[in-house]
Amino acid sequence: MGRKWNNIKEKKASKDANTSRVYAKFGVEIYVAAKSGEPNPESNQALKFVLERAKTYNVPKHIIDRAIEKAKGGSEESYSELRYEGFGPNGSMVIVDALTNNVNRTASDVRAAFGKNGGNMGVSGSVAYMFDATAVIGLEGKTADEVLEILMEADVEVRDILEEDESVIVYAEPDQFHAVQAAFKEHGITEFTVAELTMLAQNEIELPEDALAKFERMIDAIEDLDDVQRVYHNVDLGE
Repeated sequence: MGRKWNNIKEKKASKDANTSRVYAKFGVEIYVAAKSGEPNPESNQALKFVLERAKTYNVPKHIIDRAIEKAKGGSEESYSELRYEGFGPNGSMVIVDALTNNVNRTASDVRAAFGKNGGNMGVSGSVAYMFDATAVIGLEGKTADEVLEILMEADVEVRDILEEDESVIVYAEPDQFHAVQAAFKEHGITEFTVAELTMLAQNEIELPEDALAKFERMIDAIEDLDDVQRVYHNVDLGE
């Protein structure tokens, strides 16, 4: 799969360590998920997923509670889910997912972040066909063989199981996300290092040093936008 999920998370956590940006973005995502159905994760799969993901980022309980209470309170604030696709230097490809209450602002900001850093926005579908939607679940304290046994016992099919550092990372179809977690929870495993629905590039590319520096500046500029929730790309960052 070519991804070092723990290293990616550590880099992101380090970047956001002294800011509240990551928590604010989760607040919006939780609010939107809670508004999409019942504000109860047991009956709202979208909310259940985002809460599982928030847990792996150590989002404080008061942020979660405030977002859910806002949804319960009947707030009329509405957000649109948007996906942008674009290109960076040397054939790099980028997908940007956003939640916004101002579509024009977000489109302008994302376009500027691409354009000012050597990239350009593409049309819908110009990049996404080179990525696969994937569930990624990571845990510690088990070997890959033990994880495989648990999943086989639960009759859950996955794409791949890899050992990374001290973690085991499971890659599965998106609709198997909750089934994979449920299988682990049946064995008392409730803490996960990774719990993501992501877009994985079918093929990663390596960039020369100067292009890689420019690419990373572009990604940082996009991720720093308040409306941007997640960014996916096809570049091997060498982490």
